[in-house]
Amino acid sequence: MNKLLLIINEMREEAGHEYIESLEASMDLREDLTLDSFMLAELTVRIEDEFDVDIFEDGIVQTIGEIIAKIEGV
Repeated sequence: MNKLLLIINEMREEAGHEYIESLEASMDLREDLTLDSFMLAELTVRIEDEFDVDIFEDGIVQTIGEIIAKIEGV
């Protein structure tokens, strides 16, 4: 989850958002992390590059927990 936190913080920094200390499974990508549609598309690419997983392959993910489940193959 540390690598995922790093990816999200890099994106938030590029968008001018504040650094976050940690991720919680219940965090909503749009509401809690303020990721817009463009950032979600970029997140998909970065996660696929890092973890070789397409997080939106089976539909929309909305939370950190859903991303972690996809990365872990759950």
